[in-house]
Amino acid sequence: MNTPDTRPMGTAIRALLVALTLIAGPMTGSATAQSHPGFAVDLTAGWVGFADDGIVSEGLIGGAARWYVLRRVSIGPEIIYIRGGDHSHLVVTGNATWDLLASTDGRPLRVTPFLVAGGGVFQTRESFPAGRYSSSEGAFTAGGGVRVAAGNRVTIGIDARVGWELHVRVSGLVGLRLGR
Repeated sequence: MNTPDTRPMGTAIRALLVALTLIAGPMTGSATAQSHPGFAVDLTAGWVGFADDGIVSEGLIGGAARWYVLRRVSIGPEIIYIRGGDHSHLVVTGNATWDLLASTDGRPLRVTPFLVAGGGVFQTRESFPAGRYSSSEGAFTAGGGVRVAAGNRVTIGIDARVGWELHVRVSGLVGLRLGR
């Protein structure tokens, strides 16, 4: 009986935690002195459809970190793990997010529409009867969404993107603002 290989999933989660830990410390302190929102992390889950001889549907999980460098512009890494039947994908990008509306007091708005674009690496791992195969190529995503305040530091939202390797994705997110 074939059992799914959970090592890529564990690797993706460890990579996400390491990335978020490495950038959270230095960025939260400097963000609090600014007149714009502070550091935030988002956890995401959703659907991705790859163009093939039709649409190949798969699920995704991941996370991102956002550090505001301007009142409406944030940057940070994103890690997405996609699991298929006999393959998996790991997408690591650096993203720039532009909030379409700005607050006047440095606090997040109740509803914040945003645009996002990023570039990085798209890695595929496949299992064949003859063994495993892995490949990596450049990646990008672009799209937008909306975040809604669900508390003082918590947001929920949705975003939709298109990217390369050619895909469309729709995901929900839960965010936590760690800065001021």
